[in-house]
Amino acid sequence: MFILNDPLDMWFLSLPVAIPSDKPLNSSLSLNKTSTEARVKRLQIISGAPIVSPNPPIDLNLSVPIMPVAALVPPRGKSRRRRKDSKVDNMSKVVPPPPPPRRTVPSRMQKFIWSLTPKEALVYAKKEVEHAPAVMEDDPDLYAPIFRNISVFKRSYELMELILKVYIYRDGARPIFHQPHLRGIYASEGWFMKLMEENRQFVTRDPEMAHLFYFPYSMRQLGMALYVPNSHNLKPLSIFLRDYTNTIAAKYPFWNRTHGSDHFLVACHDWGPYTLTAHEELTKNTIKALCNADTSEGIFVARKDVSLPETTIRTPRKPLRNVGGFRVSQRPLLAFFAGNMHGRVRPTLLKHWQDKHEDMKIYGPLPLRVSRKMSYVQHMKSSKFCICPMGYEVNSPRIIESIYYECVPVIIADNFPPPLSDVLDWSKFSVAVAEKDIPKLREILVAIPMRRYLTMQINVKMVQKHFLWNPRPIRYDLFHMILHSIWSSRLNQIQIPES
Repeated sequence: MFILNDPLDMWFLSLPVAIPSDKPLNSSLSLNKTSTEARVKRLQIISGAPIVSPNPPIDLNLSVPIMPVAALVPPRGKSRRRRKDSKVDNMSKVVPPPPPPRRTVPSRMQKFIWSLTPKEALVYAKKEVEHAPAVMEDDPDLYAPIFRNISVFKRSYELMELILKVYIYRDGARPIFHQPHLRGIYASEGWFMKLMEENRQFVTRDPEMAHLFYFPYSMRQLGMALYVPNSHNLKPLSIFLRDYTNTIAAKYPFWNRTHGSDHFLVACHDWGPYTLTAHEELTKNTIKALCNADTSEGIFVARKDVSLPETTIRTPRKPLRNVGGFRVSQRPLLAFFAGNMHGRVRPTLLKHWQDKHEDMKIYGPLPLRVSRKMSYVQHMKSSKFCICPMGYEVNSPRIIESIYYECVPVIIADNFPPPLSDVLDWSKFSVAVAEKDIPKLREILVAIPMRRYLTMQINVKMVQKHFLWNPRPIRYDLFHMILHSIWSSRLNQIQIPES
């Protein structure tokens, strides 16, 4: 950059510059001569200005910093190792998005919370939630129509961020403990374990300061380690968890203090509830986050336990791959289902609706001739409604897949509270069909007015963010929503003294 004290009526480049006549400069000036060496009378150079070649290209961007050549050349001897490491499916190498800015809390409030014992803090939070102020302004991060009570949820969530501390037991050896499985239809338990153990905001190393205690085991890893194939015998798994719980109760005072009511576990395998029955307090008192949330079996207790979403993760490095769907005008199909014939509901579904209507694609396993033309994911993205019948157990990964692909889920499973239904109003973005009403399925779907369907589809898009696994958790995503439901269950246990 230069400051000229005289008018710009002379050349100040010291080298001759040839400009052909057929190359217009700035599309307005054409020169057909060679500029000779010129002199500048009084020239002041501003320090820090970039030095530019006397023959720069016309589109040179001077705002881009010039990197040293050494910085652009990778060091020798590391390329092979780097190439080899790139093949390893190591989640620690995933580059997460930057963390969201932390919410600032007044120092006076912090000191007040720190002055409370864990029990006193829970009593304070319970009172605050019961008297939650009405949300008067639209929160850009929350969409009120999809919540049961947006005011209660928001206040409860804010208190969770401010107060909650979780102690994770270090006891237990891998692979059953502390080794999350991040792929497949049971990945929810693994992703929660991974993100919980990496968390610094909620985890405490001092159990005396904890409001909740976490059993960090993987139901899937437990089954792979102890189940004898084709034995149909889950007793060894139940005995293992019974002995582990008794070990914790004997080693630490925290279990016996509440008989396990402030302890929680997260299990997504179908066998999750049945492996708890060898220990009475583990079955009745513990807060259980289960994918197999069947209220008819007496193990999962609504409003105490947490209905865990069953999320299919095909690529752990990219858990959000393929999320999104087509607009309504690009969804020619009324309904779609494809899957194995598990349980009592799916054969009934195929009996009534397979090959009955052109706009209802109801299959068993998706035929190869069909998948060559349109994949499973494309079918879901091209359908207005996605049928989600129960299999052997009540939950189905299709429920969350439908939300990922912005297709309104149709849930066919009696005695099943949908995931996170303690805070989310599923009637606003899904359709529940009783098993006995399967013969009326088309009639039920066609009877939904277009205006209501459009509202439901918009709500599916808005609720999607609450069911996403992020390599680094963000506010209101699935990790935080599950943790909030566990926190809310703990608050529900608290009795407020009359005084």
